[in-house]
Amino acid sequence: MVIMEIRDAVERLRADSGTSMIFGEPHQTSDGSTIITVSRLHRRWRGDPIPVPVGVFSIHGGEPSWSPAVDHTRAALMGEFIGLAAAVIATLAVLRRPPWPDVTIRKG
Repeated sequence: MVIMEIRDAVERLRADSGTSMIFGEPHQTSDGSTIITVSRLHRRWRGDPIPVPVGVFSIHGGEPSWSPAVDHTRAALMGEFIGLAAAVIATLAVLRRPPWPDVTIRKG
């Protein structure tokens, strides 16, 4: 009975969300939990859109919970780009005005 209600809710969400969100089929686990995967369509520069994981709905004992999917690769790349930008800016600052003192030789 509960599975049919979940399937009906998922079908309504699919109809309401259009084509940007993809809700997977509900899966029943051995401990009685129900798992529903959620993805969204990511539009690339060229080519067809690809599904990207957003998270998972899990229902255990009648209590729903949401677990977001975290892309650690994106966070790591952002850190690397920030480090690279800081290194470039520091290099340009040193080349523009070196931190060592000016040495001038005066005749006279």
